[in-house]
Amino acid sequence: MNEPTAPWLAQRAEMVRAQLRARGLRNERVLAACAEVPRHLFVPEPLRPQAYEDHPLPIGLDQTISQPYMVALMLECLEPTGRERVLEIGTGSGYQTALLARLCREVYTIERLTPLAEDARRALEGLGYANVHYRIGDGTLGWPEAAPFDGIVVSAGAPEEPPSLLAQLAEGGRMVIPVGDRWAQRLLVIQRRKGELHRRTETACVFVKLIGREGWPEG
Repeated sequence: MNEPTAPWLAQRAEMVRAQLRARGLRNERVLAACAEVPRHLFVPEPLRPQAYEDHPLPIGLDQTISQPYMVALMLECLEPTGRERVLEIGTGSGYQTALLARLCREVYTIERLTPLAEDARRALEGLGYANVHYRIGDGTLGWPEAAPFDGIVVSAGAPEEPPSLLAQLAEGGRMVIPVGDRWAQRLLVIQRRKGELHRRTETACVFVKLIGREGWPEG
């Protein structure tokens, strides 16, 4: 990445210190990735001065880039080691995709909105990420021909766990997904162990709707 300007580096370091470590995040690989990936390049240019602040930002088409803490928490819940093949539902701005690309072996990312998908791909390819596979379509159905996945991250709130995504989770794999109603969800971590699905609730959260055949209807 050819973007090591001092002001941005300082803002990223402060973000990691004040928003991530101070709230108890401890996965050093995740924290290092957050300190390195240029989040400001994944938000609209007029909003770049706010890129490292502690809140989500609009990216167009009624979508957002989540606050830094929520992105980092979801990645920490995956417990990435660097060997994983991961499915991301909701490319959005591409910021979380970039973090996954640094943390995992291969990333398969799906976005239903073509303009966002194209902008994210340009940003990611401009930064040199070569281990990302892209698809435009219904993320609730996953990417069956590339399954199973060691990790699945869903970046939108679902009314329930999409059966197609559960079916594509590998043995030992983890899925991180917000589940609830249209206004509030709980962040679930689902792990497949010895063929059984084990669930825990990580925190309360609010995401945009997961739209698709196994999510919310459009409109």
